Amino acid sequence: MTQAPSIEKIVREQRVIVCCGAGGVGKTTTAAALALAAARMGRRVLVLTIDPSRRLAETLGVSRNPREPVPLPSDRKAMAEITGSASLEAWMLDAKLVSDEAVRRLVKTEEEVKKVLENRVYQHVTSMVAGMHEYTAMEALHGFVAEGRYDLVVLDTPPSRHALDFLEAPGRLSRFLDGKIFKLFLPREGGIIHRAASKIVARVLAGVFGEEFAGELTLFFSVFSPIFSALNRDVSQMRQFLSRSDVAFLLVTSPAAPALTEVHFFQRKTRELGLPFRGFILNRSHARDEDKVLPDEKLLPADCSAEARSGLAKLRSLARTEQMLGERDRLLLEDLASRAGPGALAVALPSLPQGADDMRTLLTIANVLVRS
Repeated sequence: MTQAPSIEKIVREQRVIVCCGAGGVGKTTTAAALALAAARMGRRVLVLTIDPSRRLAETLGVSRNPREPVPLPSDRKAMAEITGSASLEAWMLDAKLVSDEAVRRLVKTEEEVKKVLENRVYQHVTSMVAGMHEYTAMEALHGFVAEGRYDLVVLDTPPSRHALDFLEAPGRLSRFLDGKIFKLFLPREGGIIHRAASKIVARVLAGVFGEEFAGELTLFFSVFSPIFSALNRDVSQMRQFLSRSDVAFLLVTSPAAPALTEVHFFQRKTRELGLPFRGFILNRSHARDEDKVLPDEKLLPADCSAEARSGLAKLRSLARTEQMLGERDRLLLEDLASRAGPGALAVALPSLPQGADDMRTLLTIANVLVRS
């Protein structure tokens, strides 16, 4: 039976860690803690985040729409004991910024680049085209790894069950641009029938959207269609890249039922796509609370007041509730470990009522992870 690697081994040896999971489970914070742990081990690390909370963004030194990764501020770096050549940089992914760079890379002439970037349809393409946000996240990841500037890149994927959909097959990055419907929007050449059909479609579009926007829509499809052919080739290469042995997919969840449903979905998806699933992280859990004991009446003096005894009784009630949550989460962790199977792990992170948006708490989480 293949032995599961520890989180410490994954963080120390892998080139890429991809964190997947539902929104609201602490996935971004977990990704940041993994990156912090790696930098403390002496590695050059980049964490690509999607939308960190304001406090976490301030801790990482991330602002919206920076054109390049931002180093961890020097005071935080010193607090984390990141020394020597080790480093931690963060970048908040901006789908349009990455998409613009892809256009510049794939389009042949500056004139065509300008046509695409100034096109109103393209400017809203991330919301129109299924999978574009997810594609740009992986495009950024692939680019930074190829650059060779970092020993490890940690990617916090979009909080959506569609985060891996674009990898399913070449030609399916966007169902919106697939098949016969897409072809109707393209300018037609050829025989009389084809040209007539094209004119009919153009009149319908002009009637629905207005002539100016209909013209932009047709121009977008005309100029952007070869770009999507190139993107589809990239998707094939990217799927091969993400299947490498130095890539690790970690699935983050909380004990909440909807989050567990999503994380089981992600596990099935990674297996279907042949991606290197390495384990589950059960966040915001009480699975590690087994050492806690119930408040005991021996804590009170024999002559204590009735109010003190009443307070102790309330504390015992709260403690029993925590004990029940601990038992529930330990069973969940056992189930996740069973589902993970040979060669993969399941670890638990504590529930932190105060949140995890400051450096000290991130360091605590990083330490828990590498000792798991």
